[in-house]
Amino acid sequence: MRMPKILLTLLLITLVAVISFAQVLPLVYDVENTGADCPQPPLPTRTELPTIEPLTDPFEWSDGSGRSTNFEDWECRRNEIKAEIEHYEIGEKPVRPDTITASYSDDTLKVNVTVNGHTLTLTSGVTLPAGDGPFPAVIGMGWGSGSLPADIFTSRNIAQIPFNFGQVMAWQQVRGSEPINALYPDLIYMGAYSAWSWGVSRLIDGLELVSADLPIDLEHLAVTGCSFAGKMALFAGAFDERIALTIAQESGGGGAAAWRVSQTLGGVENLGATDRTWFILDLFQFSSAVSKLPYDHHELMAMVAPRALFLLGNPDYVWLADESGYVSCKAAQEVWKTFGVPERFGFSIVGGHSHCALPDIEKPEVEAFVDAFLLGDSTVNTNIATHPYDYVDFYRWMAWWGTGDPVFPNRDAGGTESVWLEPECGTVGDNWDIVKYGGASNNYYVMVKDGLNSTSAAPADSASAIYIPFTVNTDTTFYVFARLNCATGSDDSYWVKMDDGLFEKSDGLITNGWKWALLTSAELTAGEHTFTIAYSEDGARLDKICISSYPYLPTLRGEDASNTCEPEISSGVNLINAIDYYALGQNYPNPFNPSTVISYNLPEKSLVTLKVYDVLGREIITLVNEEKPAGTYRINFDSAGLESGVYFYQLKAKNYIEKKKMILIR
Repeated sequence: MRMPKILLTLLLITLVAVISFAQVLPLVYDVENTGADCPQPPLPTRTELPTIEPLTDPFEWSDGSGRSTNFEDWECRRNEIKAEIEHYEIGEKPVRPDTITASYSDDTLKVNVTVNGHTLTLTSGVTLPAGDGPFPAVIGMGWGSGSLPADIFTSRNIAQIPFNFGQVMAWQQVRGSEPINALYPDLIYMGAYSAWSWGVSRLIDGLELVSADLPIDLEHLAVTGCSFAGKMALFAGAFDERIALTIAQESGGGGAAAWRVSQTLGGVENLGATDRTWFILDLFQFSSAVSKLPYDHHELMAMVAPRALFLLGNPDYVWLADESGYVSCKAAQEVWKTFGVPERFGFSIVGGHSHCALPDIEKPEVEAFVDAFLLGDSTVNTNIATHPYDYVDFYRWMAWWGTGDPVFPNRDAGGTESVWLEPECGTVGDNWDIVKYGGASNNYYVMVKDGLNSTSAAPADSASAIYIPFTVNTDTTFYVFARLNCATGSDDSYWVKMDDGLFEKSDGLITNGWKWALLTSAELTAGEHTFTIAYSEDGARLDKICISSYPYLPTLRGEDASNTCEPEISSGVNLINAIDYYALGQNYPNPFNPSTVISYNLPEKSLVTLKVYDVLGREIITLVNEEKPAGTYRINFDSAGLESGVYFYQLKAKNYIEKKKMILIR
């Protein structure tokens, strides 16, 4: 596969930076914030902020005076990012108070923090290895090892120190009524991730104060957590430079995922859908204007640099927005690369397991980072970038860095070629229907007639296929992408072929809403060709085709097609008006106690299931499981017998699957 010129240029720039970087960078620092004395950046209002649709440049100064990739400037640039995240997203993280005392006895660390005449107490039951120490330590969000298997640490003589975050702020805070609010009444509207990262820092203060009694190696501290606690670990590691290693597991939206990228995906935890108690309320003025944020979460991750950071994802849980997390990781990775320490950053996005469970395949990856950055083993390989997103174009989000012009590049700016095609404008066989739908490119999509399936061999008759002629100008490998809406594994395949070649099956095309997927690739010569697509399974909706020498997925609806038309309807093809659409509404009220209403919409008669799950994916109740006529429905959900927490409800109807989050507060 040929490498696009823009990617080659990026690799060459990175290589030069790595070769020329001679300074040995610190693995950890002995203070919470090395740049505490750096100037504060300007913090404009939302209306004053410029629009930056791609990912923001982590090296660009906030006042617009230029950019610097010199490590000597990173201390202050990092603090500009810190100030922006605090101002626009989580609220100010208070500095270390003057009055802190700590003690250690009966395997328990106790830290007393006094501010404004009020004292907040942190307690942590420490698990120490046998021996004299000092021992490296992991601070687990909620539990000693977070959600990671404890044996990763016990087998390596690493101490475990749980951070009991509820002693600072409850998981679902009541603003103004939390323990930290008594200390800082002027910060009553602070977000949980400001409060919790403050609490982790105070726990580390306590470790410093009792170092004569508690043998912890303060130069080798790690933090870890999963899900909302994965975000907690990420913020803690970003905001305290005394932490040598941060392991954020399945942190999702508000964690590793970038707000901008998540906004382009469906059914994920984007800025408008995340939990409001975790952030300041002012953040949500950006719900429909994420491109106004002067930073994004690749920069939250970059705040950890040059220290070590390892991210874990789970693409099976769409809500976690791991495709966004992947793009964000690739962007953050450039900071470590630029500073010549790429081995200190890694990520692993692997499915096939439940939420917050570490599969066997990922355990050695976590152990490598633990061995390298808590135990100092320089022989292990931490250059880890495991993911299922080979055809996601991450580079388009950061191609503008260093140019001063924050726009997305043209798909073919690197000398590649793309042809965009509307299937309904090809020759459509009688076994297909054309559906008029405003949400589709050219306002139409095509789908196989209900009940037609040919999974073992391609159908031989012309009525079962769509023939689309096109022309390319280059002799090279072309990739064929389709914009699809395919919700289930029983509807996710087509037979495809190029020109007079043999049909091949393109399978595994499940999407979450309208998404692009790779169908096939072919070596083409310049000139005229024909792409043929025949049905294998019914149900999937096909909106658009892109045939491109650029090997990454298109985005949104792509560019104008070369064969735009008003479809001609043959005798056997039905033209269907999509009068309405499938939709799952947000429950109301939310948060709720004790009951809430869930609404959904059906454009046609459908077999419907509506179920409620807990955060571990366990089914709580089936609210609907029957065939329903077209219409709008409202179902009351009573939470009797359930504890406070986050729950998910999922609607399945024909090819539509949608999941949303709701919060129960007792």
